[in-house]
Amino acid sequence: MPSSLDALYPLAERRAGYVTTAQAAEVDVSRQQLSYLARTGALERVAQGIYRLRRFPTQRFEDVIIACLWAGDDAVASHGTALAVYELTDAMPTAIHVSVPRPFRGRRAGVAVHATPLGDDERTERAGVPVTTVERTITDVLTFSGEELARPAAEQALERGLVTRRRLHAALAGDDDCGMALLDLTVAPS
Repeated sequence: MPSSLDALYPLAERRAGYVTTAQAAEVDVSRQQLSYLARTGALERVAQGIYRLRRFPTQRFEDVIIACLWAGDDAVASHGTALAVYELTDAMPTAIHVSVPRPFRGRRAGVAVHATPLGDDERTERAGVPVTTVERTITDVLTFSGEELARPAAEQALERGLVTRRRLHAALAGDDDCGMALLDLTVAPS
């Protein structure tokens, strides 16, 4: 008979060793069992309703993973935070930016939540972090932060093969004049 901890591993593997109480409940692991596992050292409680299985190694973007789990299963890192996850910027923004495809009322210090429609084709995973695709990230950064940050990110993403000119062009084509200017100067389709 599998233990509570055994039931949590497949869930935790999807998110670099982290699991929420809601996810645990889906595999019939109760809050009491989670508390017991935390007391015995098998789990570490990292935030309200979020646990890390101790056997998993620490991750570079743990704070981003925790913020996404806090905002819900459909949350993804976005905007400047996604640029950092893709290593398209040297600086992590002062707040972790997370996008959710639904209205969201929660507040957490250091986390900026953007309620915006996200298609399945606009989300992916990188290093255990749920994140917007490169083209969606650049579009969000262009809209939210401007061309000064979006242009070098787009150029670097193209150079590193993280996105194609065609995909980036398609993502930016629906944007305003700023998006068209970025297209004209750096990412015209080939």
